[in-house]
Amino acid sequence: MTDPTRREPEGFEPFERTVPLSSSSASTPSMANNDPTSQTGWERATLEKLAFAALREQKSTRRWKTFVRLSWLAFFIFLAWFALARGTATTTTTTAHTAVVEIKGEIANGADASAEFVIAAMKTAFEDASAKGVILLINSPGGSPVQAGIINDEIRRLKAKHNKPVYAVVEETCASAAYYIAAATDKIYVDKASIVGSIGVLMDGFGFTGLMDKVGVERRLLTAGENKGFLDPFSPMNDAQRAHAQQMLDQIHAQFINVVKTGRGDRLKLDTPGLFSGLFWSGQQAVDLGLADQLGNVDFVAREVIKAEDVIDYTRRDNVAEKLAKKFGAAFADASVSAMRTLPALR
Repeated sequence: MTDPTRREPEGFEPFERTVPLSSSSASTPSMANNDPTSQTGWERATLEKLAFAALREQKSTRRWKTFVRLSWLAFFIFLAWFALARGTATTTTTTAHTAVVEIKGEIANGADASAEFVIAAMKTAFEDASAKGVILLINSPGGSPVQAGIINDEIRRLKAKHNKPVYAVVEETCASAAYYIAAATDKIYVDKASIVGSIGVLMDGFGFTGLMDKVGVERRLLTAGENKGFLDPFSPMNDAQRAHAQQMLDQIHAQFINVVKTGRGDRLKLDTPGLFSGLFWSGQQAVDLGLADQLGNVDFVAREVIKAEDVIDYTRRDNVAEKLAKKFGAAFADASVSAMRTLPALR
C-alpha cells in the first residue's frame, strides 16, 4: 500500500507488481484434455461409428441391387412365359367350324396385318381338321405390295396343300394391297356400301426446291453416285430419274393386274374403262364389275357357303407380355437415343 506522506522523486511513476499464478493452479483446468487415454477413446468411438455406418450403407446398397436384379429377372421370366402363349387363337373344339382370320389396318411389316402374322394365323386355320373353311375378314385401305404378294402366294399354296376353301369377306374397305390379297381367295363377299378396288401403285413425296429458292436456302447434299439423292425432297428431280421411277411403278402395276386377272379370271368385266386405273367402287358396283362375287357377311358365308355356323377367330394378336415388351423396347430405344445425344460427336 502506498504511503500518502511519502513523496516520490520527480519523473518517477509508480507501478504495481503483478504476481503470476502458481503453476499448479494454471495447469489444473487443462489436465483432463491432455490425457492421452481419454483422447484415444473418443477417436476410437468416432471411427467405430463411421465404420458401422459405412457397413450399413453397403448392406443397404447390396440389398437394393439384388432386389432390382431379381425384379428384372422376374419380369423377363414373365415375358418368356407369356411368349409361349403368343400367336393365333387356340381351341380345343373338335366340332366343325368356320375359321376367321382378320386383316385390318395397314398392310405393312411389323403391323397387325403383316405377312408374318396373317400367314401364321392362316397356317393354323388350314391345318385344323375341324375347320371346314377359312374366311379372311378384310378391312384395310392397302399398304405394302411386298407384304400383300407374300400373303397372296401363301394363300394359293395353302389352298392347294389342304384342299380347303378360303373366302374373302369385306367390311368397310378392301383397296389396293388388300384387294391384292383378296384376289387369291375362291370368292369375295362384300357389303353393298363397301369400298373395293383401287388397283394401282403410287409413290408419294414432297418437293421444297421452289420454296428454298424463295427464302434463299441452299441445299448442300454430297453423294457418291449421281442418283443417290434420288427422291430427296430438297433436291430437284430430273427427267431421267422421273422416267426410272415411272418405269418401276408401271412394272409393279403390271404385276398387280396380272394377280387380279389370275385370281378373278372370266368374272372380270375387262372392257370396263378405268378398271385397273386406281379407281375404287362401291360393293354393289364391284359385284357388277366382277371384282367381287356376292353381297354377304361372315355369318352368311359360314352358314350358307361353308355350312359350318360356328365361327372361331384364328387371328394372331399381341398378348399382354408382347405389348409390355414393345413398350419396354420403345422406352429403351428412346433412352439409348437420349444417351447417344450426350456423347461427343466427331467433327
